[in-house]
Amino acid sequence: MPSLNSYTELDAWKKARTLVCAVYKLTAKFPKEEMYGLAAQMRRAAVSIPSNIAEGCCRQYQKETIQFQYVSRGSQYELETQMYLSYDLGFINENELNQALEILVECRKLLRGFVNYLNKADLK
Repeated sequence: MPSLNSYTELDAWKKARTLVCAVYKLTAKFPKEEMYGLAAQMRRAAVSIPSNIAEGCCRQYQKETIQFQYVSRGSQYELETQMYLSYDLGFINENELNQALEILVECRKLLRGFVNYLNKADLK
C-alpha cells in the first residue's frame, strides 16, 4: 500500500481518472444545449471523484481522510444516476451506458477497498 501522500499510486485514483476521460468523451456527443446542463453536471461529478480521493489523502486525521472518500463515493452515485438519465433522454445508447457503468462499478469497488483499508489501518 502506498503512503497516503502518494495518492497517485492508488488504483482507486487511477481508475477514477479513466472514468473522467470516459465521461468527457461521452458528453462531448451530447446536444449543444446540454453542454451547460446535464453534460456539465456529469463532468463535475466525474472530476469530483479523483479530486476527493486526492484531497482526502492529504488530510492530517484518518477520520477526515475517510470522510473525503465518502464524498467521492457520493459523486459516484450521482454520476451513475446522471448516466441513466442520459440514456433515458437518448443522449447515449445502451452500449455506451453499459461501458461507462462498467468503469464506474470498478471505481466503486476500488474505492470500497481503499475505505476498508483505511477503516482497519492505524494511521496517525
